[in-house]
Amino acid sequence: MSINPKYNGSTREVVYQQVKKKIIDLELKPKTKISETEIAKELNVSRTPVREAFLMLAQEELIGIYPQKGTIISEIDLDIVEEGRFVRENIERAIVNQACSMLDGEQLFRIESNIAMQKLCLNKGSYQRLFELDEEFHFLLFQGCGKLRTWNMIRQMNSHFDRLRVLRLALNLDWEVVVSQHEALLQHIEQQEKQRAEELMVRHLNLVNYEKEDLKKRYPDYFKQ
Repeated sequence: MSINPKYNGSTREVVYQQVKKKIIDLELKPKTKISETEIAKELNVSRTPVREAFLMLAQEELIGIYPQKGTIISEIDLDIVEEGRFVRENIERAIVNQACSMLDGEQLFRIESNIAMQKLCLNKGSYQRLFELDEEFHFLLFQGCGKLRTWNMIRQMNSHFDRLRVLRLALNLDWEVVVSQHEALLQHIEQQEKQRAEELMVRHLNLVNYEKEDLKKRYPDYFKQ
């Protein structure tokens, strides 16, 4: 796989995004060793942007760079998961509150269309696509409220949280609940029920707390002890 020449970002940014996606999607599993040379060859780039991308990933604690051992994919750290979830909960409560009074008809239609696609994926068992639509649902709320910089900030903090969500995907846990909560959130926004929307968003972002210990038992090698 090589980098698409039409991509407008820097080579470092492209390498960073592609390797990060592989880590989050668990194509690169925790404790796996990776090397600058291998990634550079795979993406058909020089080692310099790979080295720079590795430093960015290390800052997010997705990889560890060790002088004697090399570069290793970090295990999922539940303390980092919880901190990311905490930040999302408090920011998204505020976002959904603002959405009740800020979103216009076109923005609400985009969210409604997103939920319609979620239901279709649920019926078809297309859980990978459903995962992407789940992410898009939350993005649309931030976009509608004019808070894309905030969205990018919390995305950077939630890499460990996202890997936990990918494990949930593998077990097909409670996707009906996720989709039904999205639908209810849209209804609260449309009816400008701010308090109910906030309360539901808190419950929505706490779903992972009910499952993380079970996931840790099923995938013990993926988690930091």
